[in-house]
Amino acid sequence: MEITSQNAQKLTFDRKNYSDKTLLALYKSLITPRRIEEKMLILLRQGRISKWFSGWGQEAISIGAVNALAKDEFILPMHRNLGIFTGRNMPLERLFAQFQGKASGFTKGRDRSFHFGSIEHHIVGMISHLGPQLAIADGIALAHKLSKEEKVTLVFSGDGASSEGDFHEGLNVAAVWKLPVIFVVEHNGYGLSTPSEEQFAFKYFTEKGPGYGMEAFRVQGNNVLDVYDTILKLAEDIRKNPRPVLVEAITFRMRGHEEASGTKYVPKELMEEWSKLDPVETYESYLESIDVLNEKTKESLNKEVKKAINDALEIAFAEEPIQANLEKELADVYAPFSQEVIEPKGPSTEKRFIDAISDGLRESMEKYPNLILMGQDIGEYGGVFKITDGFKAKFGGDRVRNTPLCESAIIGAGLGLSIKGYKAMVEMQFADFVSVGFNQIVNNLAKIHYRWGQNADVVVRMPTGAGTAAGPFHSQSNEAWFFHTPGLKIVYPSNPHDAKGLLNAALEDPNPYLYFEHKLLYRSISGPVPDSYYTVEIGKAALAKEGTQVSIITYGVGVHWAIKAVEELGISADILDLRTLLPWDQEAVAASVKKTGKVIFLHEDTLTGGIGAEICAWISEHCFRWLDAPVMREGSLDTPVPFAPNLEKQFLPEVRFKSKLKELIDF
Repeated sequence: MEITSQNAQKLTFDRKNYSDKTLLALYKSLITPRRIEEKMLILLRQGRISKWFSGWGQEAISIGAVNALAKDEFILPMHRNLGIFTGRNMPLERLFAQFQGKASGFTKGRDRSFHFGSIEHHIVGMISHLGPQLAIADGIALAHKLSKEEKVTLVFSGDGASSEGDFHEGLNVAAVWKLPVIFVVEHNGYGLSTPSEEQFAFKYFTEKGPGYGMEAFRVQGNNVLDVYDTILKLAEDIRKNPRPVLVEAITFRMRGHEEASGTKYVPKELMEEWSKLDPVETYESYLESIDVLNEKTKESLNKEVKKAINDALEIAFAEEPIQANLEKELADVYAPFSQEVIEPKGPSTEKRFIDAISDGLRESMEKYPNLILMGQDIGEYGGVFKITDGFKAKFGGDRVRNTPLCESAIIGAGLGLSIKGYKAMVEMQFADFVSVGFNQIVNNLAKIHYRWGQNADVVVRMPTGAGTAAGPFHSQSNEAWFFHTPGLKIVYPSNPHDAKGLLNAALEDPNPYLYFEHKLLYRSISGPVPDSYYTVEIGKAALAKEGTQVSIITYGVGVHWAIKAVEELGISADILDLRTLLPWDQEAVAASVKKTGKVIFLHEDTLTGGIGAEICAWISEHCFRWLDAPVMREGSLDTPVPFAPNLEKQFLPEVRFKSKLKELIDF
């Protein structure tokens, strides 16, 4: 049976060898999201829900895909994929509670509509930035491949979101690593109001697949049978022969991007042509034409679906509005974890800072067989600083993975691995380059547990800092970028002992970490490092030096500047090495300030907006009665990091700090 429309596509229904039972099951699955939409639009007008992203006209893509995959294969949906959630038989009352921001919703009122996931249903929800989902799918698929599971992961993208760099990175990594991912692009002609011709200069996405080295297929997105048959056959093949595939589903969005947007920007004739190709109505007509669906069955199925919807809505609406609970909100920012500090056993060896990091990473690889290392040039080359030298030979290429130059995709893949129970360490070649993966860290890693209870067991290693005349893009101290983000943990060791112990502790904890390691310290300092595996307590500062005249609060290379300054000035000072920046040790800071009555904060980061500003403000608020002088701080100049050694020396705070410290002592 063919249904045509002049300006749209031709729908060709072919049942192939599928049974009546399968055809009817697809029909019931297809009408469920449509009937929910009809109800939601009424509720939206009544003000009983606050927002709605419509998939009206695109339901066949979700329904064809979700029914084609095994129930334990992950799907990563977008705004218009209500059918994925209903197709996985999510309890409708919880789904509706989610839309209303109720406590029984999947995000406990913390996020809206389809911004959630459920491990039970093998669904990983979207964030508003859209593109990062593709990298998470890569990570899940990588986990399947490493575990030798014959599974497929399917991830959606709209044609608009394909303009994001994450789309390129996600496809490229999947192609290079031959990951079993099906990338489904819902080509509906518009990114909000921007038409396709203003988004990209090609006609079909099937032109892009070969450029990435992957097969590409185009399906009739309004034809549930075409989508189902295509995805089913591809999935069967990919499970046996792992590789990524791009599937383009041609469709049309019949309502606004979200309801407030409307569709005035769409030509009227185009809407009329596509309305003739409604995926629900055309499939229904086809089933009737081949005597699979009659009026009695149709009425019965629709009645059953509507009753389920109404019953679930009654339950959801009967639930009381969510009550704010401060303790619960704060507790859910991080995945539950109670650190048990592991004390070292046996002898110690004098090690350089860089060797201590390598030692900790190696021991953690031995301790955790599910730990995967990823980063540029970390394989045979051993990383630009040689920290992973020899690791690939020892642990194999599956666990020590060279990556393409795509920080966002690799961080996202780390999250995907975490969803499947793996641990991931992602090395930034230089901390400066993390800006390319910023979104994945602050919006995916940091927020995912708070949003829907999924932890992010990812450590991002950050070679940081100036002093090596490396210029503006290889010398930045950017820890303050992340200090402001709830859900992250940040550690910054100043000596070899802590470098190993903090790294081991970070890799042990199932929460996301940024591990800052100062490049200048790599080969310039040494110290005794226990040969055995051990951890250092997270959130606990340490006194690098004890004194009575002043408290110097610092971290990283600042510890060494502070020690040098007090020795040169002959000052008796507490030098408090924070070690952990998030969470930071308020108790230790307060104790030192109360002891000396004078305090100065030192960090290498630029002065304005640095971590010192926050902690100095806290001291002024909580320790004012014990202060004998103004709270002071020193940091680098508020300029980019310069290249020439004399300019860099002026940029750094070491000389200015010494002068300000003397000023504070004399106050």
